[in-house]
Amino acid sequence: MRKKGFTLIELLVVVAIISILAAMLLPALSKAREKARSAVCMSNLKQISLAFLMYVQDNDGYFPPSYYDDGKLSWDYYTPDWVNYTPNGILASYLKHQIYQCPTGKRLYSWGRPYTGYAYNFTYIGRGYGTWSPNEPPAKISRIKKPSETVLICDSGIWADPDMGGPMPSQVCGNNYLRAPSDETFTGPLVHFRHNGFANVAFCDGHVEAIGTKYNVSSHDASLADLSPDDSLYDLE
Repeated sequence: MRKKGFTLIELLVVVAIISILAAMLLPALSKAREKARSAVCMSNLKQISLAFLMYVQDNDGYFPPSYYDDGKLSWDYYTPDWVNYTPNGILASYLKHQIYQCPTGKRLYSWGRPYTGYAYNFTYIGRGYGTWSPNEPPAKISRIKKPSETVLICDSGIWADPDMGGPMPSQVCGNNYLRAPSDETFTGPLVHFRHNGFANVAFCDGHVEAIGTKYNVSSHDASLADLSPDDSLYDLE
């Protein structure tokens, strides 16, 4: 007796059911993957924040500057000519010359620079040295009144377009200097809420947390925002 096979209609029904199930599962799988990347990111931030605090301990309580020589020697990289880059930045020895890069942020356009995906609090902590820089010393840890409420480094990105040397089309790009909302050189918002709507943030006491509350959301991309409506999570008060 010949076995009866599936009819074309039955096969199409099965394919349709599988497609529906896949469509239902893919968003959940995508969120799960991003949650795993976020966990790696938080671990990276913990390692980097510890490197900052070790630097502070070795330098009379001062945080490292954001950069020297107008950015050629930065907290996270070094370039002799703005063409060739190495991860031998100011914190390199404390990080054992490893690059702790956000697994989600590494996909951002970065002008060829080895951005970690994180930005250091330039406005109130790091400052910088150079011909077009503030030439002000970095903050001393004893000046920070609430270290557990003052951002040190965090997930970051910057909206860039071809007019400012960005890619085509305009998009969120890598950024390594975090400027507070009141900073006169503010080009933000600069915090990148890239982990299922959350941004990972390391504070000056060394703890790391995921923050989902956004302020001053970018009109270009809703994943860019500030951590507070004013400078309250950035300043030393």
